Amino acid sequence: MTGTPSASHWAPVLAYAAVSATNQMLWLTFAPVTTGAAAYYGVGVGAIGWLAQLFPLLYVVLALPAGRLLDRSLPGPLCAGAVLTAGGALLRLMGESFTVALAGQLLVAIAQPLVLNAVTAVSRQHLRPADRTTGIAISSAGIFAGMVLAFATGAAFGDGHLTALLRVQAAVSVAAALALAAALTARRGRATPPDTRPEQSEPCPRVQPGQAEGIRAVTLRDLWADGYLRVLVALVLIGFGVFVALTTWLQALLEPAGVGETQAGLFLLLMVVAGVLGSALLPPRVAERSAEPAFLALSVVVAALGCLVLAVVPGPLTALIVLVVVGALLLTDLPLILGLAERRAGVGAATATGLLWLAGNLGGLALALAVQALVHHPATAFGAMALALVVALPFIRRLAAAYPP
Repeated sequence: MTGTPSASHWAPVLAYAAVSATNQMLWLTFAPVTTGAAAYYGVGVGAIGWLAQLFPLLYVVLALPAGRLLDRSLPGPLCAGAVLTAGGALLRLMGESFTVALAGQLLVAIAQPLVLNAVTAVSRQHLRPADRTTGIAISSAGIFAGMVLAFATGAAFGDGHLTALLRVQAAVSVAAALALAAALTARRGRATPPDTRPEQSEPCPRVQPGQAEGIRAVTLRDLWADGYLRVLVALVLIGFGVFVALTTWLQALLEPAGVGETQAGLFLLLMVVAGVLGSALLPPRVAERSAEPAFLALSVVVAALGCLVLAVVPGPLTALIVLVVVGALLLTDLPLILGLAERRAGVGAATATGLLWLAGNLGGLALALAVQALVHHPATAFGAMALALVVALPFIRRLAAAYPP
C-alpha cells in the first residue's frame, strides 16, 4: 500500500471480522464437547485437548514470519489465511478419524497468524485515519465473537451431534472466506486514489525528541529492552494463559461435579459474552480515572478467588457465577493492557501488540499443558490456576509504581 486511503471502505473490514470470528470458532470447536469428541473419535480427553493446544504452539512459531508477509502485501496472505481456515473446516468432514480432525485443525492453526496479525492492518489499508479506531474495534470484536460462536454451537449441537456441529461450522467458514475474497476483489477493482500525505507519528519511548520525524517502527529488541513493556508481557502471559486453560479444560474438570457438555458450552458462552460486554463498556471508564493498575489487581484477585471456589465447591451454580465474573474481568484486562502498551510504545505500538499476542499464546500453551496433567484432579487444577494468577500481583505493583506509562 502507498499513502493513506482518501475514503473509507467498510466491506473488507466487516468481511475480515467474519473470517477472524470463524478462525477462532474452529480453534475452540472441541472445548465445550471434550468428552463427547473423545468418545466419537475413540481417543482420550488429552488427545482432544491437543486439537486446541496446537494453535498457540504454531502461533508462537509462525507469528513473526506471517507478520512480515502481511507487511509486504496484505491481500494475498490474508486471503490465504481465509482459504486455509475454510479448508481446515471442510477437511474435518472427511471422516470420523482423529487423524483427519487433527489435520483439519492443523490447517486452521497455520491460518491463525495470517488472520489475527492483520487485525490492525486491514483498517489501516482500507479506512481513513479518522475511522480506524472504529474499524479496529470491529475487527477485534470478531475475534471475541468467534469464541461466542464456538460455545454457542457447541451448546446447540453437543451431546452426540458432533457431525452436525462440524457441518455448521464448515458452512459458516466457507461463507466468510468467500465474503472476504469478494470484498478484497471489489475493493481492488474500485480503488480510490490514496492520500499520499505522511501520517503523524509519535515517538516511542526509546526515541529522543526531535528524532521521531520519519520513524514508522521500532525493533522487537528495542521494545523488549523496556522494562514497562516486559511487565505487560508477563501480565498477558499469565492472564491469557489462565483464560485458555479454562476454556480448553472446563468441561472435563467440571464433569465429576455433574456439569455435562451442553451446560459447559453454555457456561463458556456466557463467560465470553460477559467478557465482550466488559471489554466494550469498562475500559473507557477505567482509563478516565487512571485506574488501570487498580482494575488489573482487582481482576486478578477476584479471578484467583473464583478458581479457589471451583476447587472447593464445584458445581453448576458456582461454575456459572464464577465464569461470568472471571470472564468479564479477564477479557476486560486485555484492551486495558493493549492501551497501556500503545501509549508506551508510540510508533512501535503494532510491534508491541504482536509481542503481547505472542506472550498470550505462550501462556495459553504452558498453562493448558499444566492443567492437562492435572485433568483427573480438578481441585488441584483449579488451585494451580489460582496460584498462577497470584503470581501476577507483583507485576501489577511494578506497573502501578511506573504509572502512567
